[in-house]
Amino acid sequence: MIERMHTLLQTLADKGQTLGCVESLSGGKFAAEACCFPGASHVFKGGLVTYTPETKIALAHVKKITIDRFGIVSPSVASEMAIGGKKALGVDMCLSCTGNAGPTAQEGGAAVGDVCFALAYGGSVWTIQMSYGDIGREEIRNKTVKMMVELGLSVFESTNIKLI
Repeated sequence: MIERMHTLLQTLADKGQTLGCVESLSGGKFAAEACCFPGASHVFKGGLVTYTPETKIALAHVKKITIDRFGIVSPSVASEMAIGGKKALGVDMCLSCTGNAGPTAQEGGAAVGDVCFALAYGGSVWTIQMSYGDIGREEIRNKTVKMMVELGLSVFESTNIKLI
């Protein structure tokens, strides 16, 4: 994962672009990985950890009606997180994730291991849903960060997203 994160940061640096994130279940792991590289601050501007519905609304400007209508683990919420984070952080690319790392299913039906991702870049937003199953909290969180990196790279690489 570290190699792929470096590729994402370097690709954005080469384009003179910046990166941010809005994380929920990953709890800041994406941001921590991005900060491992000397000079990362030239590209990675910051991240929001919006672990609860209230912080998603307050910090990432997710609409309460979106959460009520689609549930906290939904492409719609992930999309609003990425769009809100892009604006709040003033970045060119913003990645987001919202999901359930366990130990139990959430109200509204999100099973353990269900994760929704979004990427806001340029004037577009892409979303993807994954279901990792109940493989343990830490493994779900690690796979979430890896998928965020792959989603970011998918804009620049001609290959399909690596579903991990």
